[in-house]
Amino acid sequence: MPMNTTHTPLRTDVAIIGAGILGLAHAYASARRGLRVSVFERSGTPLGASIRNFGMVLVTGQPPGMMHALARASRDIWLDWASGAGLHVRRSGSLMFARSEAEARVMEAFAATRATESGYAASLLSRAALDDLYDGRFSKHRAALHGHDDLQVFSREAVPALIDYLQRVHGVEFRFGTLVRAIDDGLVETTAGVWRAEHIVVCAGHDYLSLLAPQLAALQPRVCRLQMLRVRPTTPFALDHAVLTGLSCLHYGAFSDLPEAAALREEVVSREPALLDHGIHLLASPTPYGDLIVGDSHDYGEDASPFNAAAVDEILLRLAEDALGGQLQVVERWQGVYGARADASKEPFSVLRVAPNVTGVFMHGGVGMSVGPGLGELVVEKIVAGASEWGDFNSAV
Repeated sequence: MPMNTTHTPLRTDVAIIGAGILGLAHAYASARRGLRVSVFERSGTPLGASIRNFGMVLVTGQPPGMMHALARASRDIWLDWASGAGLHVRRSGSLMFARSEAEARVMEAFAATRATESGYAASLLSRAALDDLYDGRFSKHRAALHGHDDLQVFSREAVPALIDYLQRVHGVEFRFGTLVRAIDDGLVETTAGVWRAEHIVVCAGHDYLSLLAPQLAALQPRVCRLQMLRVRPTTPFALDHAVLTGLSCLHYGAFSDLPEAAALREEVVSREPALLDHGIHLLASPTPYGDLIVGDSHDYGEDASPFNAAAVDEILLRLAEDALGGQLQVVERWQGVYGARADASKEPFSVLRVAPNVTGVFMHGGVGMSVGPGLGELVVEKIVAGASEWGDFNSAV
């Protein structure tokens, strides 16, 4: 529906709706190409998936092909951001520990086949190296896989620092506390006025009703809710790696389709069915302040329930204490949240060409930090090139 305005619209080259990591990635890709960029965010500061997560830029976990390529490209962009914005980034990689022989077999199969065939920078630690790691803290584990390319940031500080960097260095305009009511024919109607933009990019996270609702409804979108903890070791130690266990082999596409993963799933069904019931696999990320972010669980629905289950937190805490080899004190509890789809086997993201000057970009999984920056580059490259036919964008890498 055409908009009615009695004022001359403000002008920008690219209007981006959403200041999460996906919106910031598109802002960066646009601004570094010399475009004037305006970002609109309804909240006073980013509060969604991009600051509630582990801060993992997980290259090793992405399935081979398009997603692995996006993660590798995103890693380079994160390092550029770290240099320009002064972000705290851990570059030691990730450590995935095997709690059982079944977990170890998946990791060994990955290292022997997929890692070399598909170009993953990952390797198994020797027994001696595992025994010596962090003064023997992890020696009880059966095996360990080192993901060399993986990075880790402290999201609740990294995202504001990136916003500041985009403002200062790249001249990006941010309009926080500003709701975009409608977009039509190059006009962006907001609670702060109307803008005219050559290109409009909607990166609205799991808001499926405010903008592009008909197109999003066709995707059968869902919301995934995760229970998260920040914990402090009772005996401090200087962890410099992101930590996973072999349970993550059932969650991440780099491992989950390997034949050995089927046997692992059978083991978990037999011994720890609650883990699958709640979608639990352990992740632990050190913060710059000596504590760790621990999770996560997965609860899917049309809305995110506000009620956490104490039993899930207890499972997460038990897994973390077992994996990390020490008692943990809970400092904070919160819910992570991100967009998903009813059919999780479909594309991990959608790029919707709604009109020649309107594009929607939506993630359907919790890997926005890992692949979002690279995806932003691809989308903006298409927009700037004026491509009329994008084809099957979700596989175009």
